Amino acid sequence: MAKAARRIPMTVTFLEMNARPTALPPPQPRGKVALLRCEKPPVHFYRYLYDTIGADYFWVDRKRLTPDKLAEVIQDPLNLLYVLYADGSPAGIAELDLRKEGVANISYFGLMPEVIGRRLGYFFFYHTCANAWAHPIQRLTINTCTLDHPRALPLYQRLGFTAYAREERFVELL
Repeated sequence: MAKAARRIPMTVTFLEMNARPTALPPPQPRGKVALLRCEKPPVHFYRYLYDTIGADYFWVDRKRLTPDKLAEVIQDPLNLLYVLYADGSPAGIAELDLRKEGVANISYFGLMPEVIGRRLGYFFFYHTCANAWAHPIQRLTINTCTLDHPRALPLYQRLGFTAYAREERFVELL
C-alpha cells in the first residue's frame, strides 16, 4: 500500500526589486570568506548543498528531479549558481535564474546550518543581488515562505525588495 504524502501548509510571499539596491555594500566578514560562481555544478555537489541547506526548511522541489533533469536545470548557462565559502568549506548557495528575458529570479538562497548567526547572510545576499543586476535586467524577484528561516523575509526587505503577492500553498512530503 502506498504511503500518503504529508501536506504542510505555508504562506508564500513573492517579492520584487525594480532597480539596483541603493544600500551601501556590507563590510567583508571576518575570517576567510569567498564567493565563487560554480560553473556546470556536478549533480552530487548541488544535491549536497541543496539537501543540507534546505533540510530544515522543507526544500523538496529539486529532490523530485531525476539526475539528468536536474543537471539540465543547474548546468543551463542562464542558471547561475554561486557558492559562499567560509574557512574553506561551503557555507551557502545562491541560484540566479536568468532564463526569462529582463528578469532575474533568485531561485534558492540559503546558508549552511553551522554558519547561521555568523553575520554572513546580508553580505552574501547583497552580493547575490549585485551579481543579478550585473546582467541586463529590469526586475529581480525572489520568494520566501513561512517555512523558511524567520530572518529571510526581513533580510530581503532590508535590501529593498517589496512584496507583490502572497499565496497559501502546501509542501508535500513523502
